[in-house]
Amino acid sequence: MDSQKYILSLDQGTSSSRAIVFDRSGSIRAVAQKEFPQIFPHSGWVEHDPHQIWASQASVIAEAISSIDINGTNIEAIGITNQRETTIVWDKDTEEPVYNAIVWQDRRTSDYCNKVIEDGMEEKIREKTGLIIDAYFSATKIKWILDNVPGARKRAEEGKLLFGTVDSWLVWRLTRGEVHVTDVSNASRTMLFNINTLEWDQELLDYFGIPRSMMPEVKSSSEVYGHTTTTLFAHNVPIAGIAGDQQAALFGQMCVEPGSVKNTYGTGCFLLMNSGTKPILSKNRLLTTIAWKIGDTVNYALEGSIFVGGSVVQWLRDNMKCIACSSDVEKLAASVPDTDGVYFVPALTGLGAPYWDPEARGMITGISRGTTTAHIARAALEGIAFQTYDIVKAMEKDSNLPIRNLKVDGGASRNNLLMQFQSDILATDVLRPRITETTALGAAYLAGLAVGYWPSIESIQQQWQLDAEFKPKAGKDEVNDKINGWHEAVKRDLTDTHPTPNS
Repeated sequence: MDSQKYILSLDQGTSSSRAIVFDRSGSIRAVAQKEFPQIFPHSGWVEHDPHQIWASQASVIAEAISSIDINGTNIEAIGITNQRETTIVWDKDTEEPVYNAIVWQDRRTSDYCNKVIEDGMEEKIREKTGLIIDAYFSATKIKWILDNVPGARKRAEEGKLLFGTVDSWLVWRLTRGEVHVTDVSNASRTMLFNINTLEWDQELLDYFGIPRSMMPEVKSSSEVYGHTTTTLFAHNVPIAGIAGDQQAALFGQMCVEPGSVKNTYGTGCFLLMNSGTKPILSKNRLLTTIAWKIGDTVNYALEGSIFVGGSVVQWLRDNMKCIACSSDVEKLAASVPDTDGVYFVPALTGLGAPYWDPEARGMITGISRGTTTAHIARAALEGIAFQTYDIVKAMEKDSNLPIRNLKVDGGASRNNLLMQFQSDILATDVLRPRITETTALGAAYLAGLAVGYWPSIESIQQQWQLDAEFKPKAGKDEVNDKINGWHEAVKRDLTDTHPTPNS
């Protein structure tokens, strides 16, 4: 039996649950992953079975630790990172969810969100929570469950029901109902948490009709919340770190200084900038969120979401049959020196920040007789980078902090052509780390700090290792021409989606 000590990171995502064991050097020693079913009851509705979330997470915990012949005595602490905003309501006594988890992607409360805007709540909610009013966040999902599940509102008012994001649900199950907590980063995504006072906001709870007794206790992102009591471990293991997935990735990338930025290139893209110890309300349609709280210090972040990132490559593969597998896109795009004036606005499911237009649709402009699939593939990759450029510039305006570099992770960050173009148009260095499992790593670091496994953030910073660095190579005039062409294409897309009525 191995006698070394490790940190166990639980990475509970939208489509799968993972467990990763990290050692003291921040290296991965074991990993296990299990997918679970997605439930689509109606168009625009997305649900998960909370029991399947827990079962899949418990399964990968057992698989990961047994694969390297360790047990609970080898685990110094557990860190949790999770899909954010996803909403679970369950019975305090029976542990039975009253309804399926309503997933962050779910749009069933969109019409109600319009009513909240009509009620004049937009500015108040933005000032208190840093968020825009959207079905994305948890508040309207909780209200929907209380309003639509028979008897739920009465049981909630009697103090019998609890709400939690996925982190809260996992802690509740790991401790067999002894601990009902969340951390500030997840709380800040509910549209119910005041990011200035660091408390649940009574005025917003009253407005949405949500009893305060349902809400978890809000803790820092790095402290011992409780100990496991399940049979998964040989002894009681401290649960000591919690952060929502994007905030965990920001920490895993060691973006601990104000102005440091990371971009996760996944199906969509999530950019977060550490904005320091005071919240900055965006004037450029970004979200203000809590990055983490360690000790008494809170770090805030500006966040911008891109709806279509790597999924545009899947579209080229599955719909257009341009490539056989996603990794082929780089070779195809590199077979031409440029796009020959082609621009691809990849708004296949709308445009995210800073445009926030869910009705926008994809557009390819500049096609000529000489246009080939290679030009379109290259334009698709450039479209990912241009969207990133727009958000970075909005962040710089909001924060008055010029970015020093961009740290990258996620599947599409392995594409060297995309990363070089990203560096060129941002005129800044793009840094790809050796360990790209930054989300799970961030949760592990937060847990390890709480129990002294790592002595300080400074000691962790020394572990960050560079895999590749991309430096700007393109000339300023060339870059400006490309950016102007991109903005012209976006303008056409938005005009095409919302044409001016004939007078």
